[in-house]
Amino acid sequence: MSQPQAAPVVDGDTRPAPMLLVADPDADLVRELASALEREGILVAGVLDGAQALLQAGALRPDVVLVSATLPVIGPVDFVRAVRLARAVPVLLGVGEGHAEQAVQALAAGATACVARPYRVPELLPLVQAAFPGDVAGRGVLTVGGVELDVGAYQVRVAGSPVHLPLREFELLHYLMRNADRTVTREQIMRHVWHAADSMSTNTIAVHVKRLRARLGDEDDQLIQTVRGVGYRLVTPA
Repeated sequence: MSQPQAAPVVDGDTRPAPMLLVADPDADLVRELASALEREGILVAGVLDGAQALLQAGALRPDVVLVSATLPVIGPVDFVRAVRLARAVPVLLGVGEGHAEQAVQALAAGATACVARPYRVPELLPLVQAAFPGDVAGRGVLTVGGVELDVGAYQVRVAGSPVHLPLREFELLHYLMRNADRTVTREQIMRHVWHAADSMSTNTIAVHVKRLRARLGDEDDQLIQTVRGVGYRLVTPA
């Protein structure tokens, strides 16, 4: 299976690229994903089972780990538990149809988020980049009012209490917080959060904004405001 070689240069800099460890029993899928991500400047190491994944997670110290819900030898839930004892590295779980139970158990064990499998580069790329310690723009903690978003750890707190957000809502909140007090259009949200064309239904965005408001306790829409006919604005409390 693939092992990382010399770290590539990123944007003409001398710092190493982000590293993603992929643990998936489908060798072809891992190779295809590695090829696509390496073109984007992501260093990828691939293994085929959970035992190898644990070994390489300790040896390589990747910035992010992606494990399949079908991981053999050591399953994804046991893998997450073992990794959590040693490191706070973000762990993404690749899920497909019929993997709901594995997703619930892995998230309860400490997995960061679930992503669709077969994997989609536009979905994975911002997650890996955000967790990279060398990426100043993508790391750190954003705070707006009582909402605190830790980009690298994929954690959200409201008034100091942790709030679990599904991956898409986390990305939506991240985008709104990075643009706090500015109106972002629905088209911008489609492009930066869903990585989709303008043909995507705006109702999809409205549904996710409604759910996000509910999770944040924004009952009167004072934090995330709707700008009619345009989009949304996340407002810093006075």
